[in-house]
Amino acid sequence: MKVRRYLPLSGVSIPHLILISSLIFSSIPGSLSSKAITLRSIQIYNTHEFLGPHPTIYFYCKGENKTILPDVKEKHFSYIFYGEESWQPLTELPGKKCKRCGLYEFDTIKSDDVFDEWDLCLDDFINGISIHYKAKQFNATLLCEDCQVATVGAYKYWQKRKREKDQAHFLKLFEEGDDIEDELGLSM
Repeated sequence: MKVRRYLPLSGVSIPHLILISSLIFSSIPGSLSSKAITLRSIQIYNTHEFLGPHPTIYFYCKGENKTILPDVKEKHFSYIFYGEESWQPLTELPGKKCKRCGLYEFDTIKSDDVFDEWDLCLDDFINGISIHYKAKQFNATLLCEDCQVATVGAYKYWQKRKREKDQAHFLKLFEEGDDIEDELGLSM
Protein backbone atom coordinates (compact mmCIF):
# COMPACT_ATOMS: atom_id res chain seq x y z
CA MET A 1 0.00 0.00 0.00
CA LYS A 2 1.38 3.39 -1.02
CA VAL A 3 1.35 6.18 1.50
CA ARG A 4 1.17 9.73 0.24
CA ARG A 5 3.33 12.21 2.04
CA TYR A 6 2.42 15.86 2.26
CA LEU A 7 4.42 18.75 3.56
CA PRO A 8 2.80 20.38 6.58
CA LEU A 9 2.13 23.77 4.98
CA SER A 10 -1.18 24.45 6.66
CA GLY A 11 0.39 27.12 8.87
CA VAL A 12 2.22 28.88 6.03
CA SER A 13 0.36 31.52 4.03
CA ILE A 14 0.82 32.16 0.32
CA PRO A 15 2.52 35.57 0.83
CA HIS A 16 5.06 33.89 3.10
CA LEU A 17 5.73 31.23 0.45
CA ILE A 18 6.23 33.96 -2.16
CA LEU A 19 8.60 35.83 0.14
CA ILE A 20 10.60 32.70 0.95
CA SER A 21 10.85 31.65 -2.70
CA SER A 22 11.90 35.15 -3.78
CA LEU A 23 14.64 35.15 -1.14
CA ILE A 24 15.87 31.78 -2.38
CA PHE A 25 15.87 32.88 -6.03
CA SER A 26 17.52 36.21 -5.26
CA SER A 27 20.36 34.41 -3.50
CA ILE A 28 21.21 32.54 -6.72
CA PRO A 29 23.76 34.69 -8.58
CA GLY A 30 22.35 36.31 -11.69
CA SER A 31 18.73 35.23 -11.15
CA LEU A 32 17.02 38.27 -9.69
CA SER A 33 19.97 40.03 -8.15
CA SER A 34 21.28 42.10 -11.05
CA LYS A 35 19.37 44.65 -13.12
CA ALA A 36 20.35 45.68 -16.65
CA ILE A 37 20.93 49.42 -17.13
CA THR A 38 20.53 50.83 -20.65
CA LEU A 39 21.05 54.27 -22.15
CA ARG A 40 17.76 55.80 -23.30
CA SER A 41 19.02 59.21 -24.46
CA ILE A 42 22.04 61.47 -24.30
CA GLN A 43 23.00 64.97 -25.38
CA ILE A 44 26.59 66.25 -25.25
CA TYR A 45 27.05 69.99 -24.72
CA ASN A 46 30.84 70.19 -24.79
CA THR A 47 33.68 68.07 -26.16
CA HIS A 48 37.29 68.12 -25.01
CA GLU A 49 39.13 66.75 -28.06
CA PHE A 50 40.17 69.44 -30.53
CA LEU A 51 42.45 67.47 -32.87
CA GLY A 52 40.14 64.71 -34.17
CA PRO A 53 37.12 65.17 -36.44
CA HIS A 54 34.70 63.56 -33.96
CA PRO A 55 35.06 62.69 -30.29
CA THR A 56 34.91 59.09 -29.07
CA ILE A 57 32.58 58.97 -26.07
CA TYR A 58 32.36 55.98 -23.74
CA PHE A 59 30.61 54.87 -20.56
CA TYR A 60 32.68 53.10 -17.93
CA CYS A 61 32.00 51.52 -14.53
CA LYS A 62 34.95 50.72 -12.26
CA GLY A 63 36.16 47.16 -12.81
CA GLU A 64 34.28 46.65 -16.10
CA ASN A 65 34.96 47.12 -19.80
CA LYS A 66 34.52 50.47 -21.50
CA THR A 67 31.30 50.75 -23.50
CA ILE A 68 31.93 52.96 -26.54
CA LEU A 69 28.93 54.97 -27.73
CA PRO A 70 29.62 54.85 -31.50
CA ASP A 71 26.69 57.05 -32.56
CA VAL A 72 27.43 59.95 -30.20
CA LYS A 73 29.56 62.33 -32.26
CA GLU A 74 27.95 65.78 -32.41
CA LYS A 75 27.46 68.45 -29.76
CA HIS A 76 23.95 69.75 -29.02
CA PHE A 77 22.28 66.81 -30.75
CA SER A 78 19.81 64.57 -28.90
CA TYR A 79 20.53 60.88 -29.40
CA ILE A 80 17.71 58.46 -28.55
CA PHE A 81 18.29 54.74 -28.10
CA TYR A 82 15.91 51.81 -27.76
CA GLY A 83 18.04 49.35 -25.80
CA GLU A 84 18.52 47.10 -28.84
CA GLU A 85 21.92 48.44 -29.88
CA SER A 86 24.83 45.98 -29.89
CA TRP A 87 26.60 47.83 -27.08
CA GLN A 88 23.59 47.79 -24.73
CA PRO A 89 23.19 47.26 -21.78
CA LEU A 90 25.72 49.68 -20.37
CA THR A 91 26.09 47.77 -17.11
CA GLU A 92 24.26 45.58 -14.63
CA LEU A 93 23.64 46.63 -11.05
CA PRO A 94 23.69 43.97 -8.36
CA GLY A 95 20.96 44.01 -5.67
CA LYS A 96 21.68 46.82 -3.25
CA LYS A 97 25.24 47.69 -4.26
CA CYS A 98 26.20 50.83 -6.17
CA LYS A 99 28.85 51.17 -8.86
CA ARG A 100 31.19 54.05 -9.57
CA CYS A 101 30.45 54.94 -13.21
CA GLY A 102 31.09 57.82 -15.54
CA LEU A 103 31.01 59.26 -19.01
CA TYR A 104 34.38 59.85 -20.67
CA GLU A 105 35.99 61.00 -23.91
CA PHE A 106 39.09 59.36 -25.41
CA ASP A 107 42.03 61.73 -25.59
CA THR A 108 44.87 61.16 -28.05
CA ILE A 109 47.54 63.14 -26.19
CA LYS A 110 46.92 62.81 -22.46
CA SER A 111 44.65 60.78 -20.19
CA ASP A 112 40.98 60.53 -21.14
CA ASP A 113 38.73 63.47 -20.35
CA VAL A 114 36.00 63.05 -17.75
CA PHE A 115 32.54 64.44 -18.41
CA ASP A 116 31.38 63.24 -14.98
CA GLU A 117 31.69 60.36 -12.52
CA TRP A 118 28.97 59.31 -10.08
CA ASP A 119 27.72 56.42 -7.94
CA LEU A 120 25.07 54.56 -9.93
CA CYS A 121 22.53 52.89 -7.60
CA LEU A 122 19.16 51.20 -8.06
CA ASP A 123 17.66 53.82 -5.73
CA ASP A 124 18.37 56.46 -8.41
CA PHE A 125 15.76 54.91 -10.70
CA ILE A 126 12.32 56.43 -10.13
CA ASN A 127 9.73 54.61 -12.22
CA GLY A 128 12.64 52.84 -13.92
CA ILE A 129 14.29 56.07 -15.12
CA SER A 130 17.33 57.98 -13.87
CA ILE A 131 18.35 61.34 -15.35
CA HIS A 132 21.95 62.43 -14.91
CA TYR A 133 22.83 66.01 -15.80
CA LYS A 134 26.16 67.80 -15.59
CA ALA A 135 26.04 71.52 -16.37
CA LYS A 136 27.73 72.46 -19.66
CA GLN A 137 28.79 68.82 -20.19
CA PHE A 138 25.92 66.38 -20.90
CA ASN A 139 22.40 65.21 -20.11
CA ALA A 140 21.73 61.45 -20.05
CA THR A 141 18.65 59.35 -19.33
CA LEU A 142 19.31 55.84 -18.07
CA LEU A 143 16.66 53.11 -18.05
CA CYS A 144 16.19 50.10 -15.77
CA GLU A 145 13.06 48.25 -16.87
CA ASP A 146 13.35 45.57 -14.17
CA CYS A 147 13.77 48.08 -11.33
CA GLN A 148 10.22 49.41 -11.46
CA VAL A 149 8.50 46.03 -11.09
CA ALA A 150 10.58 45.00 -8.08
CA THR A 151 10.07 48.35 -6.34
CA VAL A 152 6.30 48.36 -6.82
CA GLY A 153 5.96 44.74 -5.67
CA ALA A 154 8.08 45.28 -2.57
CA TYR A 155 6.18 48.46 -1.68
CA LYS A 156 2.77 46.76 -2.02
CA TYR A 157 3.94 43.83 0.11
CA TRP A 158 5.24 46.25 2.76
CA GLN A 159 1.91 48.13 2.76
CA LYS A 160 -0.04 44.90 3.24
CA ARG A 161 2.22 43.73 6.09
CA LYS A 162 1.96 47.13 7.82
CA ARG A 163 -1.83 47.11 7.51
CA GLU A 164 -2.04 43.58 8.96
CA LYS A 165 0.29 44.52 11.83
CA ASP A 166 -1.73 47.66 12.63
CA GLN A 167 -4.99 45.68 12.63
CA ALA A 168 -3.52 43.04 14.95
CA HIS A 169 -2.20 45.74 17.28
CA PHE A 170 -5.61 47.46 17.33
CA LEU A 171 -7.43 44.21 18.18
CA LYS A 172 -4.88 43.41 20.87
CA LEU A 173 -5.53 46.78 22.53
CA PHE A 174 -9.21 45.96 22.91
CA GLU A 175 -8.48 42.47 24.24
CA GLU A 176 -6.02 43.85 26.80
CA GLY A 177 -8.50 46.57 27.78
CA ASP A 178 -11.09 43.96 28.82
CA ASP A 179 -8.60 42.20 31.11
CA ILE A 180 -7.72 45.44 32.89
CA GLU A 181 -11.38 46.23 33.56
CA ASP A 182 -11.88 42.73 34.98
CA GLU A 183 -8.84 43.08 37.25
CA LEU A 184 -9.99 46.44 38.58
CA GLY A 185 -13.54 45.20 39.10
CA LEU A 186 -14.98 47.79 36.72
CA SER A 187 -16.77 45.32 34.48
CA MET A 188 -20.51 45.24 34.72
